[in-house]
Amino acid sequence: MFDFRVKHTTRGVPPGRGRLYRAVMTIEVRPASVYEDVRAVIGPKSPTASVCFCLSYRIPSKLNNELRGPARGEYVAELCRAEPPPGVIAYDGDEPVGWAAVAPRAETSFARNRKIPHVDDLPVWSLWCVRVRPGHRKQGISHALIAGAVEFARAHGAPVVEAYPLDNGDARVDLTTAYAGLRKNFERAGFVHAADTTSVLAGHPRILMRLDLR
Repeated sequence: MFDFRVKHTTRGVPPGRGRLYRAVMTIEVRPASVYEDVRAVIGPKSPTASVCFCLSYRIPSKLNNELRGPARGEYVAELCRAEPPPGVIAYDGDEPVGWAAVAPRAETSFARNRKIPHVDDLPVWSLWCVRVRPGHRKQGISHALIAGAVEFARAHGAPVVEAYPLDNGDARVDLTTAYAGLRKNFERAGFVHAADTTSVLAGHPRILMRLDLR
């Protein structure tokens, strides 16, 4: 079992207090092998809903459109039982608080995406979704997720990890499109700009960033 643990110093405003405080919390990032924890972070409130469930980039579009309602959750549960699992989950104690999707690019739609170029022929891994649960944001969890996803990919032999974040500058990003990640967060994790893309999400261009693990 792969485990990656990081500590982050967080800032927030406690209820009833009007000044910032500094507190240390430990976030543990683990393989997403427990379906119930994955569902808690990225699953729909209703089991009959047909929301993404982080399958849109993972599977062919035809299958993605065919999987409706409970069938989507069942498919994700199968992924969680597979090796490797479909990504990583961040935990605050025993509570799942975040998710990152990471997998070999060849197993995702990025292998065929015409808007995002291939820099070379290396068997890279793609890191394409970072989600933090409401109530746990702005605590550094996204940074822990990126670091944990990288170590997860490294442990499974990835030579390079790619991400396709928004190059938003100082512009605000709506939470519904922030799943792709932000350029500055990946730069903080050591990723470098490798190529421009023609992909645009909610008005923001996406770039291809890479972290070489060799």
